[in-house]
Amino acid sequence: MTVVFTPERWAFEITGLLNAVFGMDRFPIDVPLVAKEYTAQKYPDDPIISVTGDNLPGFDGALFRAPAGRKGWGIIYNNAISSKGRINFTLAHEFGHFLLHRLAYPDGFRCGEQDFVRWDSEYGQIEQQANTFAANLLMPLDDFRRQIAATAKIDLDMIYHCADRYRVSLIAATLRWLSYTEKRAVLVVSRDGFILWARSSKPAFKSGALFKASAGPIEIPSASLAANQDLLVDGRGSIDHGVGIWFREPVREMTLFAEQHDFALSLLILNDSAPLISYEDETELDTYDKMIPKQRRREW
Repeated sequence: MTVVFTPERWAFEITGLLNAVFGMDRFPIDVPLVAKEYTAQKYPDDPIISVTGDNLPGFDGALFRAPAGRKGWGIIYNNAISSKGRINFTLAHEFGHFLLHRLAYPDGFRCGEQDFVRWDSEYGQIEQQANTFAANLLMPLDDFRRQIAATAKIDLDMIYHCADRYRVSLIAATLRWLSYTEKRAVLVVSRDGFILWARSSKPAFKSGALFKASAGPIEIPSASLAANQDLLVDGRGSIDHGVGIWFREPVREMTLFAEQHDFALSLLILNDSAPLISYEDETELDTYDKMIPKQRRREW
């Protein structure tokens, strides 16, 4: 009987092997080395044989089959990308495609910023699976929890530490923290005065602290740091807001302006005590999935 591995199970298997060989303090992961060595052992007749940078206009990365007469696969990343964290995540993402999807898609993949978030199609679900694998491989949850406890009072320096430790983007590290924290928090990514996408922690979502796109584009508050980037020092800052700015309750806003991408990242921290309203029975709405027109979407 053939066992179908989920993205999480593939990541857990490789994580176990890396822990056994290199120990627990082994970050960041050398994705090209792991991808080539692991697949050479697991699939000696069809391994990943090449990981390299090249000119890929309009794409972050690609997985392709070797030319006729050669066995194996290659991963290419766009060498015009300046962010090492974004490159590292792209490599892990394409590694995930190899493990999860190469048999069903023998022609391989080309993955751009828009492709990473096309959740409304079969292809988009496949991109989500590759992202899930990459997040679990690069940022194992047990190690991440040792860096930031689920109940910890967060600040941007703690997120920066994790982004550096795992060599991922600040967005990827923040999303990983949001996936398990017991704090009520919301990540908002905005540009030109409007929310591009947002993601809430489970406690925040259940208390109603989320942004929906059903009514159309959502404008960021005029009093927010994201709307007043001249108040930021070295592109970052924090402020405590009263009731009625972001939500109908006080909020601490920590904002970073990512100049190379021309958007603002705002991490909103709410009090531990939640309002009486609860959304536990509502199907979870993800504004990242639904809000952004495809031409404006960004990979995390």
